[in-house]
Amino acid sequence: MRFTTRPTLQGTFGMVSSTHWLASQSAMAVLEDGGNAYDAAVAGAFVLHVVEPHLNGPAGEVPILLAPAGGEVRVLCGQGVAPAGATVAHYRGLGLDLVPGTGPLAAAVPGAFDAWMLLLRDHGTKSLADVLKYAVGYAEHGHAPVENVGATVETVRELFETEWTSSAEVYLPGGRAPRPGELFRNPALAATWKRLLAEVAGAGDREAQIDAAREVWRTGFIAEALVRQAARPTLDTSGEHHTGTLTAADLAAWSATYETPVTYDFDGWTVCKAGPWSQGPVLLQQLALLPPELPPYGSADYVHLLIEGCKLAMADREAWYGDAAEVPLDDLLSAEYNAERRTRIGPRASHELRPGNPGGRTPRLSAHARGVATEEPGSNPMGVGEPTVAKLPTSPVPGEPVVSADGSTRGDTCHLDVVDRWGNMIAATPSGGWLQSNPVVPELGFPLGTRLQMTWLEEGLPGTLTPGRRPRTTLTPSLALRGGVPVMAFGTPGGDQQDQWQLHFFLAVALRERVRGGLDLQGAIDAPNWHNDGFPGSFYPRGMRPGSVTVESRTDPAVVAELRRRGHDVTVGGAWSEGRLCAVARDPGTGVLSAAANPRGMQGYAVGR
Repeated sequence: MRFTTRPTLQGTFGMVSSTHWLASQSAMAVLEDGGNAYDAAVAGAFVLHVVEPHLNGPAGEVPILLAPAGGEVRVLCGQGVAPAGATVAHYRGLGLDLVPGTGPLAAAVPGAFDAWMLLLRDHGTKSLADVLKYAVGYAEHGHAPVENVGATVETVRELFETEWTSSAEVYLPGGRAPRPGELFRNPALAATWKRLLAEVAGAGDREAQIDAAREVWRTGFIAEALVRQAARPTLDTSGEHHTGTLTAADLAAWSATYETPVTYDFDGWTVCKAGPWSQGPVLLQQLALLPPELPPYGSADYVHLLIEGCKLAMADREAWYGDAAEVPLDDLLSAEYNAERRTRIGPRASHELRPGNPGGRTPRLSAHARGVATEEPGSNPMGVGEPTVAKLPTSPVPGEPVVSADGSTRGDTCHLDVVDRWGNMIAATPSGGWLQSNPVVPELGFPLGTRLQMTWLEEGLPGTLTPGRRPRTTLTPSLALRGGVPVMAFGTPGGDQQDQWQLHFFLAVALRERVRGGLDLQGAIDAPNWHNDGFPGSFYPRGMRPGSVTVESRTDPAVVAELRRRGHDVTVGGAWSEGRLCAVARDPGTGVLSAAANPRGMQGYAVGR
């Protein structure tokens, strides 16, 4: 049996894995109190808003994959659309070539809150008060913050103190950033949820109260505060003060929706993802690009194959994915198309952006992507991970994420997986509404999101900024089935890196040995991982580094040497710097549940029994 940092947990009652132990344990408390996986996920998600405010917030977004016991897998889209006034002409008229990475111009209609409410109403069993009490408690009475909360605040201290003063009131009380081991509170956020609960208490039964809460968000005091914030001139990464385009009509008109997942069959597994408004199909394309026989797991041949396949899938993402035009998914996932694409993977690293021609169509890239792709490796700063970190315009690269010595960024996102004793399963990747990307709404205790930065200010592209259409997000949770039965839910934070890390994790589970009678989830999470930046990043300033690969220092030195010989520009990062994976699983034959969580970052945890 191989050594892992932690055991793969096994039990029969319920399992939770998330990127913060307080969210995992809060979700588990809901399971212990008789709730199901969906009740637990909602409780955990609202705790994540409190304890990981640098990674997600209520006004952000969330794609959710859910597999009700005995039912069909569904996608619940919590990605809001561009407001009616968010036109290319409006932004161009402001002298912009890119949507700013911060500020209200980058705000889509907030999507996360309504998605969680819809999930709770349609699939949960608990009341809104029952699932919100954990988040309210931590916001009102405090929690000991992880180190990166304070570290993120310090990167934007000057901005908070001079411009975004409502954020300073929450995150720099008395001029002091949150510190580990000291209680940090967000009384404004606690007051928001308590007022919401008070306003809906008399609305009727459980479902009626949840619908009333959705209306308060859309048209009540929360909506009013969000619209006021969008109208406040705010310094953003352009170096100018701008107001946003979000209106009361935009908020009132939008709601989360259910969709059919996109799927791909691989070696007895069926992998389910959100559609091409997300990054999800990239994982499926990478699987489709694999040859019938794979090189030995972990070898240089294996790593090279996965990296080069990823580049092809990401090039197709740039040319074909989005919500502003029809996406030829059937062709992109077809055996014929991928057989031809596979021939483009040669013995050496490609330094070019090479989208394909699905169904004979001619690919079209944005002018920015075409220009970035021609630059020399490493010449353009790459916004690895998410989100863009706000900085004053004195920065050489406004909005460039702060990168630490081990290659990780100070901003990212979250993930949450749950499976319960009845077999209900869920995977969700909450993100957006980060403390460092928009000022805190003073009446509410949380900021607007910035997802519109992922759209292009160029007409005619699938990712063109378009009113009423979703920005193409990087958020990409996963569900995997065997024999049509849900077996595993998994995902990771990491922006453009998510489906790179998830591919390696999934193949490690699917191709390697089982442990203790179950899937080796923890071993697959702990295995040395990597990512490449050979495509335009999704976050401002939308850079790329052709040929670059970043590997963990635990990677075999012989593999690193061989990758370099093949033309990869390899950076050796920290030993535990690549990936933030979470996973839960259920064996349909025995009913045994399992879970594992990422040790990287020192905050993800799985719990269960």
